[in-house]
Amino acid sequence: MSTPDLNESLVVGVASSALFDLSESDRVFREQGVVKYEEFQAENQHHPLEPGIAFPFIQRLLGLNALQENLVEVIVMSRNSPASGLRVMDSIKHHDLPISRAIFRRGLGAEDFMSAFNMSLFLSANEADVRHAIEAGQPAGQVMTSSPLLDHEGESLRIAFDFDGVLADDSAEQVYQSEGMEEYQRHEASRAEIPLTPGPLYKFLQAVNKIQTAEDKAVEQDRDYKRRLRVSLVTARNAPAHERAIRSLMSWGLQVDDAFFLGGLPKSTVLNVLKPHIFFDDQQRHFEGVSAPAVYVPFGELNKTAPSAASTAAADSEQED
Repeated sequence: MSTPDLNESLVVGVASSALFDLSESDRVFREQGVVKYEEFQAENQHHPLEPGIAFPFIQRLLGLNALQENLVEVIVMSRNSPASGLRVMDSIKHHDLPISRAIFRRGLGAEDFMSAFNMSLFLSANEADVRHAIEAGQPAGQVMTSSPLLDHEGESLRIAFDFDGVLADDSAEQVYQSEGMEEYQRHEASRAEIPLTPGPLYKFLQAVNKIQTAEDKAVEQDRDYKRRLRVSLVTARNAPAHERAIRSLMSWGLQVDDAFFLGGLPKSTVLNVLKPHIFFDDQQRHFEGVSAPAVYVPFGELNKTAPSAASTAAADSEQED
């Protein structure tokens, strides 16, 4: 048997707190403690967990393997004990997700193992774990409390990104915060041809673009092939600051299918029409009014604060994740 190689795959690590709805399990843990929690999971091993915020995204991402074998690999990363993790794996089987690899670390995060598996993204509901990954230079995001996108039509996968602090670093954002809009626009216009430094999710978009290249080949071979993957940029930038964003992507060898330069308009105006299966932004205020599954990327100067009790309440227990 040949040794599996993940170097050519888009590898995503997903916590059980992002993949499934663990609210009932978390309540048992908080009200009754570790022992009762583990008993509860054992008793309910064959009762499948309901889909969580990231479920539709993960499901459709894995569906891209129909285009080419081993394009995508998803690995469960959990704070559950191996025994409690049996319910997670049974739920994966119930929902017919082709996920076979998992990391269970009772009471500990697994994000330190991202590089060992060549991961391009880690999703969790636990802000502390996500911040730890970001601080280590790894691509990660915290799924926010909302309803999963109920989209059962077709096989397409729509991904939306903010730009500054997500695909790019936050150096331009720092100019805006410290010197205001007028100086920010002047700063960006004068540096339009100077690429920004890649940000935390650069590696993820790079891996997504590789899959789009595979789709390009599929179109060449079969003109009836319908593309599944679409990537959109949804940013508060507008002219003249738009040019630096586009040129930065081009200099990095990356691309998007759509670009929305909103100039401060609410992002919900676009996202609620676009209906992405996942949307990444480094500022939580941009999630207001957005019905799409939202992922917070706690990167940069604006996000240099300790995790709040409220933001980690649903996923910061010893077992839950």
